[in-house]
Amino acid sequence: MALIIKRGNHQSNEKLRRDIIHLILTAYSVICVLPFLLVISGSFSSEAGIAKSGYTLVPSEFSTSAYSYILKDPTQIIKAYGVSLSVTIVGSLLGLLFMSMLAFVLSRPQFKYRKALSFYVFFTMFFNGGLVPWYILIVRYLHLKDTFLILFLPLLIIPWYVLILRTSFAQLPEELLEAARLDGASEWRIFHQIVVPLSTPVLATVGLFCVLTFWNDWWLALLFINNRDLVPLQYLLHEITVNINFMAANPQTTGITMPVLPVRMAMAVLAIGPIALIFPLVQRYFVRGITLGALK
Repeated sequence: MALIIKRGNHQSNEKLRRDIIHLILTAYSVICVLPFLLVISGSFSSEAGIAKSGYTLVPSEFSTSAYSYILKDPTQIIKAYGVSLSVTIVGSLLGLLFMSMLAFVLSRPQFKYRKALSFYVFFTMFFNGGLVPWYILIVRYLHLKDTFLILFLPLLIIPWYVLILRTSFAQLPEELLEAARLDGASEWRIFHQIVVPLSTPVLATVGLFCVLTFWNDWWLALLFINNRDLVPLQYLLHEITVNINFMAANPQTTGITMPVLPVRMAMAVLAIGPIALIFPLVQRYFVRGITLGALK
């Protein structure tokens, strides 16, 4: 009887601890969501309302002036969305394919030049040729200026992501891969039918990182894109920010009062929207993928 009572008390204490942990995590999640709600609310507020009441969960003065300004020319926004989506999809798929293949080669101890190739890849994490030589190479020798390729080619191989993938692939049982080789499987078949299915969490995690990298990039467009048909969303929003700041700083010149703060919030909503929809699809792989690919 005493043992049963003790076990019941232990279960009650364990349940209480779990409930407390869940309560703390729930409160933390709410705190993390609040800034996003404030951004959305701020995008539907007026400039005067924000100046008077600050950022609130419910707009003190509801206004759609920010979206009216940004979407004044909807074709430009739609075209920029199309460019960003195309770059993100193509760049993420190709980048994940190339980096996973490279990481698989670097993870195999039987590969003769593994150390030399690893040094060649990871050397670029610490040193580069500089912006001016890189720009000259891209524009004068590769002739990639004002092309769709320049928006994703420089970011296809990111050494840090290769390191995560290589570490994860190295933890796969070598006996399983060797058994496939003895059965006559080629390295490509081993990679495609064994390594990739067993590495779904880390591939999904790195894939999400790639999506974020390509979606948020505007630096390449700033350097190499003059064609308005190839302007991605982030660079377009950057241009809008610069124009708004100029007009807000010179109201006597333009004669227009700009809703600077609401427009900034509206741009954040437009930029983060697709990513907010993608993340729930891969979140179940995210933590596990980071754990599998973490450095020892």
